[in-house]
Amino acid sequence: MLNKQQNLAGAAVAATVSGAAFANSQSSQEVIDARQEAQIWTTYALSPYLRANDLQVSVHEGKATLTGNVPESVNKDLATQIALGVKGIRSVDNKIEVVANYTPAQSADRSYGEVVDDASITSAVQSKLQWSRYADGLTADVVTTRGKVKLTGSANSAEAREAAGKLAMNTHGVHAVENLLLVNAGKMSASKPEGTDIADGWITTKVKSTFMYSNNVNGSDIGVSTNAGIVKLSGKMDSGAERALAIELAGNVRGVKSVDSSSLTM
Repeated sequence: MLNKQQNLAGAAVAATVSGAAFANSQSSQEVIDARQEAQIWTTYALSPYLRANDLQVSVHEGKATLTGNVPESVNKDLATQIALGVKGIRSVDNKIEVVANYTPAQSADRSYGEVVDDASITSAVQSKLQWSRYADGLTADVVTTRGKVKLTGSANSAEAREAAGKLAMNTHGVHAVENLLLVNAGKMSASKPEGTDIADGWITTKVKSTFMYSNNVNGSDIGVSTNAGIVKLSGKMDSGAERALAIELAGNVRGVKSVDSSSLTM
């Protein structure tokens, strides 16, 4: 009788342990599924080709199921490829429907992708203003909403105010600029005195970065080198307007004494 009770007790303990292990395994799988769902959805939200579409994602044990609507088949195919690119996703059941002329409902609130885009624009504009030769006489707050940049604060001259607006407008993703900077002529600039050098390496890096963040200039086609504050640009431009803008942007970087554009051709 005792042995029978011991066997039953042992079986109960084993069943409890086994049940706990199964529950833990199930819970772990649910966490993995949720993580993969979030990764796929976030990539959709950041993609300029998918963010505006109403897409839903569910994942169960390595299988992703996609639903929603898109305007073209290429968008549907892209959704599949993105899901398959997530580690652990072995198959995709793509139930997304292609609806010609599909237009998703507009929301008053910014989407996740728009928030990320706006934050990136704000960071790029702030960086360009800080690298500018007008930075020491400029106190600017930058706010971006759906690609529209608002500048508030003060500048020590009309020239500095105008330059800040142009730098903002010539930034990737910017559709409009509301320049509310106030010109405070009495505000003295704390800029470095003439003849004070800034490291050539720093200047080269900031000129390249300014090109990278800017519209209408293909920074990858422009070679930049600096010697004693003189920036030399080289490469082939698509138009005279692009060439002129590249020269202007380089000349606006702090520490640049002059720009040699003799090797910048069209």
